[in-house]
Amino acid sequence: MVAQLRTFSRQRQALAALRDKQHNEVMYGGGARGGKSYIGCAWILLAALSMPGSKWLVAREELTKLRDTTLLSYFQVAKELQAKQEYSYNATSLTATFNNGSIVFFRELKYIPSDPMFDRLGSYDLTGAFIDEAQQIHPQAISVLRGRFSVLSGPGWQTVPKVLYTCNPAKNWIYTDFYKPYKEGRLASWRAFIPSLATDNPFVSQDYIDNLRRSDIVTVQRLLLGNFEYDDDPTALMSHDTIAAVFTNEHIQAGQKRYLTGDIARFGADKTVLLVWQGWKVVHVLELAKYSTSQVAAEIRKLCQQWQVPLSNCVVDEDGVGGGVRDQLPGCKGFTNNARPIKMAGQMQNYENLKTQCYYRLAELRVNQKALWLTGFSPTQQQTLSEELGQVKSKDADKDGKLRIVPKEDVKTALGRSPDYSDAVMMREYFELASPYTGF
Repeated sequence: MVAQLRTFSRQRQALAALRDKQHNEVMYGGGARGGKSYIGCAWILLAALSMPGSKWLVAREELTKLRDTTLLSYFQVAKELQAKQEYSYNATSLTATFNNGSIVFFRELKYIPSDPMFDRLGSYDLTGAFIDEAQQIHPQAISVLRGRFSVLSGPGWQTVPKVLYTCNPAKNWIYTDFYKPYKEGRLASWRAFIPSLATDNPFVSQDYIDNLRRSDIVTVQRLLLGNFEYDDDPTALMSHDTIAAVFTNEHIQAGQKRYLTGDIARFGADKTVLLVWQGWKVVHVLELAKYSTSQVAAEIRKLCQQWQVPLSNCVVDEDGVGGGVRDQLPGCKGFTNNARPIKMAGQMQNYENLKTQCYYRLAELRVNQKALWLTGFSPTQQQTLSEELGQVKSKDADKDGKLRIVPKEDVKTALGRSPDYSDAVMMREYFELASPYTGF
């Protein structure tokens, strides 16, 4: 006989969504001690017991963390429900086999370069899954899992594919797929986002909450208040507050020199972003979708005439189709991301490439110093750029050698799109570097 669950309102809301026929994916959490692991393990246990022959996955990014945290929560909940006699656990295979034929697999979902498509998940046929600390999971793993839910009926039961993700705030796929649509009131009907914080949990002591309040502001905002707009990643080159300020730095005066920077779309899904600058103030933003190189070149000429920008003060990325745009604009500069860093005061710079050099300078000299002002951005464009700048992070900072940033492909994976706006902003640094040495 299974004992009664000890739950609070947010957890019961999550269980209701996990048991209905409408929702396929439920995101739960947002802060520390919101009862995330408890409700995930409780749902898996009760589902396995009530659906004979069902198949379930419990996963975290790393096996060590799975064993040290989630699995311990599973055993605790099983004891509380008096359900330990209902299954046997094999520590070698990391599998719980129930008396009624149900199985729970405990697995690691770490990204492995030798298995970028997570083919190792292909052998599983599942009824549902609980992904703990989902903000740490590579989105490709989530995509592959969606095709593994095939055990959806059994003796006396029938269900729909179900996944429970638990999370702390992060600016990656959980933000773009769940939190942001939830905040804007446009979350897909087959998804649910249920915020839960320590203050929602009546089983958390006030002493714990008071101690958490004494933490640094980022920890308080993220883990106590569940603020997804904050990021505690120490590798991030720009903070949330300084990124937000780029749209309100009204003390920045428009400069006399005018420039145009452009990130040119490489594929149909990307956008071409053109920015017109007066000094370190953006005065005009133009977004183009699915334009040919000749059409983009024509738009740049129009902007240069309208804003009196010399073509010699224009720069566009030269990788991919951008080179075709530059070829049609005599005098326009081409930005090659992987080019050698530009010398300063005759000295070579310790950056992996030109793009890294410009992003570090943008972060250190402009954004973090509140030394640029971006006007003309719509609210949606502001949000898009903020997300992209938040993904500019150092890579292998603990190793000797040249300064690096996270590659664009990794940023695209985290955001689910190309960082078109941030790259267009970053290229403004090119003129600060090149002007003293090339004469323009």
